[in-house]
Amino acid sequence: MDDLFPPDCPGFMHRPHWSAAEQAEALAAVRSVAEAAPFYVPVMPRSGRPFSVRMTNCGSLGWVSDRNGYRYHATHPVTGAPWPPIPPIILDVWASVAGYPHPPEACLVNYYAPGAKLGLHQDADETDFTAPVVSLSLGDDCRFRLGGPARRDPTRAMRLVSGDVAVLGSESRLAFHGVDRIYPGTSTLLRDWFPEGGRINLTLRRVTKPA
Repeated sequence: MDDLFPPDCPGFMHRPHWSAAEQAEALAAVRSVAEAAPFYVPVMPRSGRPFSVRMTNCGSLGWVSDRNGYRYHATHPVTGAPWPPIPPIILDVWASVAGYPHPPEACLVNYYAPGAKLGLHQDADETDFTAPVVSLSLGDDCRFRLGGPARRDPTRAMRLVSGDVAVLGSESRLAFHGVDRIYPGTSTLLRDWFPEGGRINLTLRRVTKPA
C-alpha cells in the first residue's frame, strides 16, 4: 500500500472531488478538447527523446516541450491552431479549491497509457508562484510521488484514483513531483476512448501575473 502524505505537508491538498457522473461529464469535455487539439508526443529539449505520455492543452496558453525548450505557447505545435477554451466543469474545480482570485490560463492534458510514467520535475515555467497548481485525475489509478523544493529532498508516494484532486500551493508549489506508474485495469472510465485504458491528468495553472 502506498504511503499517505503526512497532514503537515505544507500547501499540499488531496481529496476525492468528482462523482462518477461528474467524471463522465468531465471526460466528455476532454474528448471535445482533444478533437479540436489532438494529442501529440512531446520531446525532451536536448536529447529529442520522446515523452512516454501524450499531451494536449486547453486555455489561452498551452505548455509545450520540444528541442527549443519548455515554454508556454498560444497555439498547438502540430496544427498551429489556438488551444480550445478550458471547459466550465474543469474551471469550476479551480474556483472551488485554488483559493486564488484569478482564473487559470492553461490546462495541460496528459494521457498516460498503462506503461507511461513521468519523472520528478518542478512546475516552474510560470511567473506567478502565488497561484497553485491544481491536478485532476481521470481513469486508472496512479502512484503519485511528491518531494521538496530540491531534487535531492526525500519523497513520499500516494495513490491517486479517478476523480481525485491534488493541489500544490504555498510551500509545496515548487515541490518536485512525478508519476511512478499506472495501475492498469483499476478503472473502466477511458475504455470507450482508449481500449487499453490508462489515465488522463488535467493540470490547471496560472502562467502570468495578473495586471
